[in-house]
Amino acid sequence: MKFWRLTNRIYRTVVVGSGGGFSPRKEVVVGSFRWHYSTLPAQRYTKRIPWNAPLIELSNRIRHIRDPSASVIPILDQWIQEVEYIHEDQLLLLIKNLRFRKRYAHALEISTWMTAKRHFLPTSPDVAIRLSLISKVHGIEAAENYFDKIPQHLKSHYVYGTLLNCYASVKSVEKTESVMQRMKDLGHAQTSLPYNVMLSLYYQTGNTEKLDYLMQDMEQNGINYDKHTYKILISAYAAVSDVDGLQKILRRMESDSTVVLDWATYAAAADGCRKIGLLDKTFEMLRITEGLITAHGRGAAYDSLIRLYAAAGRRDEVLRVWELYKRRVYNRKYVGVIATLLKLDDLENAERVFEEWESRNLWYDIIVPNFLIGAYSRKGLLDKAEALINRAISNGGKPNSYTWYYLAMGYVQSNQTSKAVESMKKAMLVCDPSWKSNDKILASCLDYFREEGDTSKLEDFFKSLGNHIVTSLGTEGRML
Repeated sequence: MKFWRLTNRIYRTVVVGSGGGFSPRKEVVVGSFRWHYSTLPAQRYTKRIPWNAPLIELSNRIRHIRDPSASVIPILDQWIQEVEYIHEDQLLLLIKNLRFRKRYAHALEISTWMTAKRHFLPTSPDVAIRLSLISKVHGIEAAENYFDKIPQHLKSHYVYGTLLNCYASVKSVEKTESVMQRMKDLGHAQTSLPYNVMLSLYYQTGNTEKLDYLMQDMEQNGINYDKHTYKILISAYAAVSDVDGLQKILRRMESDSTVVLDWATYAAAADGCRKIGLLDKTFEMLRITEGLITAHGRGAAYDSLIRLYAAAGRRDEVLRVWELYKRRVYNRKYVGVIATLLKLDDLENAERVFEEWESRNLWYDIIVPNFLIGAYSRKGLLDKAEALINRAISNGGKPNSYTWYYLAMGYVQSNQTSKAVESMKKAMLVCDPSWKSNDKILASCLDYFREEGDTSKLEDFFKSLGNHIVTSLGTEGRML
C-alpha cells in the first residue's frame, strides 16, 4: 500500500498549550505516524523543531539533576518559554525513561505538570502510570486516596491492574485479594496478568496453599497460562520442595500448545529442578534452554547457563558454554566466568580465562585481575598476588582499594602484619568515600602498632582511615 493512501485516516481537533494559551490543531493519525497542523494563522507556528530534538535536549537537562528531591518543574517551565510547544507523546516517553531509571519522583512531577499546567487530558493508561508513581513516591495510602478520586469512566482494567500491583508490592494479601475480586466482578480479569500478580504474591508471602485454588479459577474462566505463569509456579513449588507439584507443572508446560516458551522459562525450570534435587531433569531443561537461545538476549541467556551449570557443579559445562559465548563479550562477562570458576575452586581455568582477557583487551580494567588477586591472597599464594599486581600496573592497570585490601587480607592470614599495614595505607589513598575497612584486618594492624609502641604511627594510621572504619571494630576503634 502506498504511503500516501490514507485508508485509516482519522481527523480530530485537539487543544494543546502554547505559551500561555491554547491552540486548536488538527491531527492526522495513520498507524503509528502523526501529523499536526494548526487551524490558526501559520505565523504562530513558524518555529519548527525536529521530532527528536525537544525530547533529547529536555531529557539532558533533567538528567543533570542528581538530587531526587530537587524539582524539575522550573526546567519544564523554562523549556516551554523557549520552544513554546512540546508534544504530549514526547513527555510520556520522557516519563517512561525516568521510570526505567527509577527516578519516580521526577516522573511523577512531569505527569502532574502535564495536566495541571499544560491541560493535557489524561487517558486511562496515563492515570494508571500516575497511580503507580504515587505509590512508589508517597506510599500506598496516597495511592489509595488518588484512586478514590479517579473519575469512574477512567477506572479501566489498566487502573485496577495497577492498584492490584500496588497492593501486591507491599505484600498486602487481603487488599490485593479484594481488588482482584472487584476486577472479576467488573470483567477486568480476562487475561493471565492479574492472576500472575496473585500467584507471585502467594508465592512471596508463603501462601502456597492458595495456588491450586487460583489455578482452578484460571481454568474455569478459560484463562490460559503464559510463560510468566509457569515461571512463578515453578519457583513456588521449588521453594517448598514440592516435587509432585513441580513435576506436574513441568508436564503441563511441555504439553501446552497455547504458549510459546522462551529460554528464560526453561532456565527457571532448570533452576527449580536443581533446587529440589532433580538433576537429570535439570540438565534436560538446560539442554532445551541452550537450544532456544537467539541473537536477541544472547548474553543474558549464556550468563544464566554458566550460572546454573556452576550451581549444579558441572565445571565442564561451564567451560563448554564459555567457549561458545566468549567471541563477543565485555569485561564484566569475563569477570562473571572467572568468579564462577573460582567458586568451583578451579584456579587453573580461571587463570586461563584471565590470560585470554588480558591478550584481547587494550584497556586494562583492574576489576578483572582483582578476582584472581583475592583468590591468591585467600590461598596464601602471596608471591602470585604481588606479581599479578605488578603485572597489572605495567599493563596500565590502576590498583583500587580492593586490590590492596585483598593483599592485606593475605598478609594478615600469613602473619605478615607490617606488610598488611602498608597495603591498607595504599587502600586508603585510592578508596571512594563509601568504602569500609574490614574489622579483622584493622584489629591486626592495631595490634601491630601496640607491639611496636609507636603512638605517632598509630595516629597517622587512624588519620588515613578517616570515615572508613567499620562500626563493628569495637574498643580498638576508639582507643584514641
